[in-house]
Amino acid sequence: MAPGRSTSLKSYKTTSLILLMFLILVPLALLGISSNTWSSVGYDASFNAVYSIQVVNQFPHDPNAFTQGLLYAGNGSLFESTGLYGRSSVRKVDIQTGKVEVLQEMDSKYFGEGLTLLGEKLFQVTWLTQIGFIYDRNDFSKSEKFAHQMKDGWGLATDGKVLFGSDGTSMLYKIDPQTLKVIGKHVVKYKDHEVHNLNELEFIKGEVCANVYQTDCIARISQVDGRVLGWILLPNLREGLVAAGNHAIDVLNGIAWDSNTNRIFVTGKLWPKLYEIKLRPIKKQFKDEAIEQLCLRQTFFR
Repeated sequence: MAPGRSTSLKSYKTTSLILLMFLILVPLALLGISSNTWSSVGYDASFNAVYSIQVVNQFPHDPNAFTQGLLYAGNGSLFESTGLYGRSSVRKVDIQTGKVEVLQEMDSKYFGEGLTLLGEKLFQVTWLTQIGFIYDRNDFSKSEKFAHQMKDGWGLATDGKVLFGSDGTSMLYKIDPQTLKVIGKHVVKYKDHEVHNLNELEFIKGEVCANVYQTDCIARISQVDGRVLGWILLPNLREGLVAAGNHAIDVLNGIAWDSNTNRIFVTGKLWPKLYEIKLRPIKKQFKDEAIEQLCLRQTFFR
């Protein structure tokens, strides 16, 4: 081999090795960044990771509140939307005491559903309609009605720019908060399975978390393509309440994220407790069949 070609080959091999190391190290670095981002609440960056929970604190919660929407309001309080005809409301609640500080009852013809806060406005949707309401966060009596394009109103969340919505199907919507028009949507899938019955939503550090109706599961969803990135399993909360004699409770529903102190709160419909939780990755391998049994249901709509 001529000396010139030998030098060229050495240079090529060196360049290739550098490129290969770059392709290996950059994803690992990004994985580390993502993992650190979630470390305070217990997330890791593993695709299809499964988590159990640790209860950090528990607080009193109105056992008559049919919780449909939940979000952190700042200063130790929550905004909450409740459902049922004749009992629906928007309220501000003190976390420590569970006391309802502000209450706006809804017209009895509406069944309150998901709730989110963008700027100074609270957005709420209602069940079995394409009607929603916008409230002044400082004065719930000031409200206006709007129409949306989802099939139904179940859940709402925001990243501070757009609204994310669910309608009880497997569809995750992106909605322009100015026009209230759908500007994007993804079918949420766990591997090849559609995840039906997406309910209450919360946006946590770049991802959408969703209660799945009639399960004890929260799906961690990519806002980019609708993939399920992981599952949070919470059956111990409901089971603990039932064991304590709370037989009138309904399903797990309600996720609130305090971005200032990295706290996650969860509750359920007619639950007497609100829980602050941390996530704990489950190290054992979960078979697909186990997740399907725990977290996937047939569509609510027939």
